[in-house]
Amino acid sequence: MQLVRQNDKNRLRLAVSGVALIATTAVVATACSSGGGSEPVKPAPGQQAAALAKQRAAAHAAKLKAVKRWGLAKMPLTAPEAPLKKTKPTTRKGFEVSGQKGLPQIFTTIPTKDKVVFLTIDDGAEKDPQFLKMMSDLKIPYTAFLSDYLVKEDYGYFKKMQNRGVALNNHTLNHRYMPGLTYDQQKREICGMQDVIEKRYGKRPELFRPPYGNYNRDTLKAAKACGIKAVPLWNAEVFVDRMDYREWDRDIHPGDIILTHFRGKEDWKGSMPDMIRKFMKTVTDKGYAVARLEDYL
Repeated sequence: MQLVRQNDKNRLRLAVSGVALIATTAVVATACSSGGGSEPVKPAPGQQAAALAKQRAAAHAAKLKAVKRWGLAKMPLTAPEAPLKKTKPTTRKGFEVSGQKGLPQIFTTIPTKDKVVFLTIDDGAEKDPQFLKMMSDLKIPYTAFLSDYLVKEDYGYFKKMQNRGVALNNHTLNHRYMPGLTYDQQKREICGMQDVIEKRYGKRPELFRPPYGNYNRDTLKAAKACGIKAVPLWNAEVFVDRMDYREWDRDIHPGDIILTHFRGKEDWKGSMPDMIRKFMKTVTDKGYAVARLEDYL
């Protein structure tokens, strides 16, 4: 009886060991089939290509719907990948001030061979929610230059803009004619707006645009003291019903910075979405894409 009980125990041990072995084998097999632990199974190259093609097709279809919904004449052209090596523009000839060396550079065009232009929008007077939605749906990049006396009416509007990837830059506190101010007054206008943007939006800008495009050496000295690295002006300006150009040929060129303003029907013969339709028709007809200014600086 004792021997039989011992044999029964041995059989039980063997049975349990067998179950454990089978379970262990299954675990190992499962691990092997899944790539093992921390390394997930990679899809085959054909599967990756198919998934990428599906994503692109879906994005293109969504953009086509947005183009139709917002009444654009044509599908916007896609900007090339941002350059790996950033461009450092030099001060445009004729835009210098005495003692320019060491001061922020002033430019109207980014040196590039890419057929792109850059849309920039000034001040902050009009706060059209349809404009935000339109630009988000169409994925059109732009850069804002803000003045606090207008922005403070609704800081949240520009926070939504920032959340959509738009850079918020400095256009002074009160949009005053800078050459008519002392150095200290100019510094208060620029540094004060730096403080506002940092407090409200978390980051001090590196780009500054003087109101009306007017400046003197004190403006640039004050800008540098406030942490400004560059002063982008513009080479063309877009309205609801027309484009104005700086150059004699009345045309746009690779790397041109385009100016417009936060304005609506009180000031224009149309809305900000109307202005964007005009702008996109002009640049697309001429074979240009809209790129993000900061990607080229």
